[in-house]
Order: sequence, then structure tokens, then C-alpha cells
Amino acid sequence: MLSVVLGLYNVSGFGGYTFAGLANYRRMFSDPLFLESLRVTGTYFVVFVPLVFFVSLGLGLLVAERGWLSTLARTLFFMPNVVGLIVIGVIWEYLLTQRQGLIDTLFGGIGLGNVSWLGEPHLALGVMIFVSVWYSMGLYMVIFMAGVQDIPREYYESARLDGAGRFSLFRSITWPLLKPTSLFVFLLACIIGIAGLQSFDLIYIMTAGGPANATQLLAYYIYKIAFQYGELGYASAMSSVYLAFLLLWSVIFLKATRGGRFSYAN
Repeated sequence: MLSVVLGLYNVSGFGGYTFAGLANYRRMFSDPLFLESLRVTGTYFVVFVPLVFFVSLGLGLLVAERGWLSTLARTLFFMPNVVGLIVIGVIWEYLLTQRQGLIDTLFGGIGLGNVSWLGEPHLALGVMIFVSVWYSMGLYMVIFMAGVQDIPREYYESARLDGAGRFSLFRSITWPLLKPTSLFVFLLACIIGIAGLQSFDLIYIMTAGGPANATQLLAYYIYKIAFQYGELGYASAMSSVYLAFLLLWSVIFLKATRGGRFSYAN
């Protein structure tokens, strides 16, 4: 609520308040950087959410079986989540450095080196999405794994006695009973994808929104306006619109899924 009120004022970083009415809200839709950040955020969301969802689902199914190999795989995939995002960003920035980074060195051995992974506008956002998926998939994998392991084994044993194969087991048992877990993972991925909760840190360290604003998500643009340029009123107006969009999307999604209530009938 405070951001809505502050959006009606021009607020300097030194505490000066000047009433501006709806000027800050009108300014957004004539601001090319705001519109570009919306486009980048939309692209990030559309690619990140389904990619991290299905990768995590696949990993969750793979590591759900008990055994030392599954335990080792869980540990390796989940390990990035115990490291701070700042550290993750520094490591990936080093790996992706042109000519000197490990990835460019390895690709150079097959004639694909000297690529500016973070310096080319058409590559940078894809790289950020890849790193975000790599970082996030371990957490979602564990959630899916827990959902799979919570399904009674008797269902699978009965289905196998009837001659069901792997695909039939997944389609008839695993997927229907994973719907609540899938909804939770999907909602969490959407919130992170729209709000840029983790990508902000990675972008701050690796690209600072560049090159040519190619990785400037709306959350990062709001940060720049507020704390680099000191336009707190304009940043508050953008935050209000951002929050309203998140709430609207959440309501629509929950209505479409009947609040997460599912029928398990085939």
C-alpha cells in the first residue's frame, strides 16, 4: 500500500516529497526502458518456467529410487542450493569469460571458442536462463522426489501385475497423484520467474542488466531507478503495477485450477 501512495509523489533520495498525481504511472507506458524490461521479463518467464519444471520433474523421477547412485545424484544436483547466489554468479562469470573462461577454452578445442557469452545481446539472456534453471532444478527435484516417494508402492505393484509398462505407470499413477506437487512447483517457479527473486542476484553480478539491456528484468530496472538514480516515486509506481500483475495472475491461476483441488479419476 505504501508503494501505491509513494507512486503519487516525486521522491528524492534525500526525503523531499512533491505530489505528482498519476504522472509516474503515465510515465511508465512511455518509458522505452520500462517496456523493454517488460519484454525481457516476459521472455525469461516463458522460457524459464516450463524448462525448470520439466527438467526438475525428470530429475525427480530419476532419483526417486533408493540406492547410493540416487543419493549421489541428489547431492550433486541439490548442491548449488547450499551456495550463495553471489558465489554462484561469480563462478559462472569466471567460467563464461571470453577467451579466458573454462567454457570458452573447452569449446575452443573444437573450434567454437572466442564467444562472448555475456557480451552478446542475443546470447546473454539465454545464458542467464540456463544458469537460473541449473541453480533451481535441485530444489524442485527434491520436491518432486518427495511427491513420488509419497505414492504408495502397492499401486505400482498392482499395475505391473496387470502388465503396465513404465509409460503407463507414469500416465495412470504417477502423474495424476503428483498434481498437487506439480501445482506447488509450478506456482513457485512462476513467482520466481515473474518476480526475478533469484535472477536479480545473478544479473547484478554477471551482466548488470546488459548488454544493451538484454538481461534487464523489471525487478532489476526498478532497483536501478530507486537506488542508482534516486527516483523512489517512479520506482514505487512500477512496483505497485508489478505487484498488481502478480496478484491478478495468481487469482486467475487459482481460479483455473479450482484452488488446487484435483480429481484423481482417469
